[in-house]
Amino acid sequence: MSSLRHEFYETDEKLTISIFDRGADPAQISVKFEPRQISYANGEKSLSLQPLAGQIDPEKCDFTVGKVKVEIRLVKMTQGRWGSIIGDAPDALQATPIRPTTTPAVTEARAKPKKNWDELTTKILSSEKEKTTDEDPNAGGDGAVNTFFQKIFGDADDDAKRAMLKSFQESGGTTLSTNWEEVSKAPVEVKPPAGSEWKKWA
Repeated sequence: MSSLRHEFYETDEKLTISIFDRGADPAQISVKFEPRQISYANGEKSLSLQPLAGQIDPEKCDFTVGKVKVEIRLVKMTQGRWGSIIGDAPDALQATPIRPTTTPAVTEARAKPKKNWDELTTKILSSEKEKTTDEDPNAGGDGAVNTFFQKIFGDADDDAKRAMLKSFQESGGTTLSTNWEEVSKAPVEVKPPAGSEWKKWA
């Protein structure tokens, strides 16, 4: 029986052994995994490695056959570096079992629920009841002012209506009077708001 040249590399979770067996036939290869031992055989060629430097999980170990070499992947039962394939020391790392590293840390944090902005806007708008003109004289803007003047004009008698029209037109919209006796005597004077100046357009 001839022995085979081999080398290895490792991570904390796995140890990979490369056995240089050029042109190996996958149907002829036999690999046996045990907790502290692996055995490789291909016809007259064989390799037995024991005791392994640490325990492996035989159920999770596997191998692949290439043109030049056979790769055997050993899954460690305990996390850490062995430094070599074989060693007769007891498992120093038996107390620290491998933690699963497949779950990303992101999944541990709960996803924040998304805000439904349309629902929030509707809720705020429905909770804000419209103020009446009694509560706020500026409520409703121009629409409310126009409604107010239409109500006054609609409820007024003919003299009051004439006074409103004359005072509004002659003052350029700066004065509104319902007193016909006062308005009928002379043209209504323009009274612009404080801080503004009246200009007559030609």
